[in-house]
Parts: sequence; C-alpha cells; structure tokens
Amino acid sequence: MEVFLTILLVIAALGLIATVLLQSGKSAGLSGSIAGGAEQLMGKQKARGLDALLSKLTVTFAVSFMILAVLVAFIVK
Repeated sequence: MEVFLTILLVIAALGLIATVLLQSGKSAGLSGSIAGGAEQLMGKQKARGLDALLSKLTVTFAVSFMILAVLVAFIVK
C-alpha cells in the first residue's frame, strides 16, 4: 500500500509541475503586476479554453498531492 501511494504521489507531483509550466503568464513582468493587478481582482480576464482546463487540472493535482502527502506521511510513520 505504501509503494502504491508513493507512486501516486510522484505522478501527482509530476502532473502538478507539468500543468504549472504549461500555463501562460498572467502579467508582463513588474509593470504588469502593478498595473494589471486591479484587472485580475475585478475579474475582467476570464480563463477560456486551454487555460481554463490547465487551471482546473492544476487545482486537481495540487489537492491530490496534498492529500497523498499526508497519507504517505501517516503510513510510513
């Protein structure tokens, strides 16, 4: 069981890394973070298509990674 959960944890970690790296940047450097911050908070930019899918996959992989990390920590102990 420990080996199976560890393999799932590695798959979740690699999936999380891949989805984060595949996402497009949301701002154009420092000026984008200062000027574009209000746009992001007001919700003018909605993710569509591939960006929306990658965002949902990132959340899924992150949640599964956290749950599996806790499970592996308890089982190994």
